[in-house]
Amino acid sequence: MHSPSLLVTIFAFLLVLGPLVLVHELGHYLVGRWFGVKADAFSIGFGKELAGWTDKRGTRWKLSLLPLGGYVQFAGDMNATSQPDGKALEGLSAEERAHVFHGKPLWQRALIVLAGPLTNLLVAILIFASFNYLYGKIVASPVIAGFTEVSSARDAGLRIGDRIIAIDGQAITRFDEVREKVIPYPGHTIAVVAERAGRQVEVKVPIASHTDRDQFGNESRIGMIGIGAGKVQIEPVGPVEAVVMAGDQSLGVVRMMITGIKQIVVGERSVKELGGPIKIAKFSGEKLTLGWPEFVYFAALISINLAFINLLPIPALDGGHLAFYAAEAIRRRPLGARSQEWAFRTGLAFVLALMLFVTINDLASLFRIGG
Repeated sequence: MHSPSLLVTIFAFLLVLGPLVLVHELGHYLVGRWFGVKADAFSIGFGKELAGWTDKRGTRWKLSLLPLGGYVQFAGDMNATSQPDGKALEGLSAEERAHVFHGKPLWQRALIVLAGPLTNLLVAILIFASFNYLYGKIVASPVIAGFTEVSSARDAGLRIGDRIIAIDGQAITRFDEVREKVIPYPGHTIAVVAERAGRQVEVKVPIASHTDRDQFGNESRIGMIGIGAGKVQIEPVGPVEAVVMAGDQSLGVVRMMITGIKQIVVGERSVKELGGPIKIAKFSGEKLTLGWPEFVYFAALISINLAFINLLPIPALDGGHLAFYAAEAIRRRPLGARSQEWAFRTGLAFVLALMLFVTINDLASLFRIGG
């Protein structure tokens, strides 16, 4: 399949990132408004304002030049990263102080900050739940029905008809649980317990590393042990089960992200597997050409990514603010203004350096696959 045009790619990228940034910032804004905090600005994008208007509450709603995020600047914020303005509360009456973000109780500030990532997570859960309800769930027993031509499971001593009941000490009841224990861990060895003719056998199975390539030439390194599932069927699910499944699926995505980061840190995976805005744009265009279900599902994955990244304890991100609030709760007073200023500067420098790195990584990746 041919790669999408540049115009389609840009359109798809904006169609993914724009709404996800919007709902993230709306989470901050709505909870802040609930607690009576005045918002000075609500921006989609950073930098120069392209278009905007001011509502009756004095909030400036605007679309800015760089569509790589957004922000809500509350009363009392020094800048778009919500760095506190130390002089914002000076000379204010009690009534005026009630509308300033940094004049609010600690728990309210924490909820306002947490609302953005939680809204992104909620969006992903709603998308997954909709898919579960519409399409049902795939149910496959963990009985080995066959082996691939090259199979480390067969070489380790497993046989057709064996029912996998545990991997590394954790119970297995569905075939997709086997996949979760295998796909993210190429090069590892797992302890598989299988039931065979009424008795249990345990074998050590090395996970082979396999490079998977999609129709657009994108490559990913995954683990395989070379087994085929037993009986596979699709079962309908009700609305409650669909939501519960969606919560489990979202947590599964987070677990895989944490696993991937750990593997990069310890050198099990290459830093070349990290992606940034250019790679997201590329994948957005490709998913859109595959149809709306693929595209919407991809948007759910990106929404979880946004939630996860924003919760990292890095100053200038939501997680950094929450870390400051945790320190404030323990110390019973905020960190000093100078300490916070240096932390924000360091965090911002780190984020910008990371953005530059992943952008260079993306460009190198595009050249590698001839994009």
